[in-house]
Amino acid sequence: MKLLSFLFILFFLFACNAPIKPGKSGNDNSHLRQGEQHVLDSLKALQLAKEKSLKQEQDSLMLQNNLVDVQTLNPLIYVDLKYASIDNFMKIRLYERLNRAYLQLDVAERLAKAQIELTAIDSSLHLLIYDAVRPVSAQWKMWRALDTMPSHERGKYVSNPVNKSLHNFGAAIDLTICDSKGKPLDMGTEFDDFSKIAYPNMEAHFLATGQLSKHQVENRKLLRKVMRSKGFRNLQTEWWHFNACSRTDAFTKYKVLEKEI
Repeated sequence: MKLLSFLFILFFLFACNAPIKPGKSGNDNSHLRQGEQHVLDSLKALQLAKEKSLKQEQDSLMLQNNLVDVQTLNPLIYVDLKYASIDNFMKIRLYERLNRAYLQLDVAERLAKAQIELTAIDSSLHLLIYDAVRPVSAQWKMWRALDTMPSHERGKYVSNPVNKSLHNFGAAIDLTICDSKGKPLDMGTEFDDFSKIAYPNMEAHFLATGQLSKHQVENRKLLRKVMRSKGFRNLQTEWWHFNACSRTDAFTKYKVLEKEI
């Protein structure tokens, strides 16, 4: 931040004190525009360098938990972390620094292969990740946000942080399918819809009542097909949620991410 302020000061000093070249009108500000562009280019380069440095630092720390950035294994996978923005059911930003999808290495490898499976079916389609590894600190925020529900009801949508969620290990993924422009396919509900129409095991009922269309159900089935082909299991109350293993296996194989890195 100090360096950014310094560059802005340099720009204003340059703009105020730059000499007017002989033979040019005092209204010719081309040299000022060039100076402005130079400072803007410097600021952009500085921001890019900062982002690269932060990513390298975060990647290194995540790797200590054997967590990897999914897109480094398959860049055809798209990411839109809902809890890194206010575009989620709580309308608040849960993640302060986490803005990429990290998973356990073996889980990320399976997901990369699931994208290959999807590409083979339709090369214009992409997996779109809404959430991957989730720190326990964020899990507590989600759990408390649903405190109007009894604990046994809350557990259908958010795992009790005391017991840990597979998201906390980087062994669960919330995702959908999107087109090449990033537009999600129509699944009948939005992500994090808590109504029963989002339940995979209720699809036949809502298809019969006309509340889900055949096209919406087919889109869900396509998502399940590519994910199940690589051993992921769908949660029966959320069409978007897939587990890579059981919680017992996760405790045996992986570390819990307690807080943001």
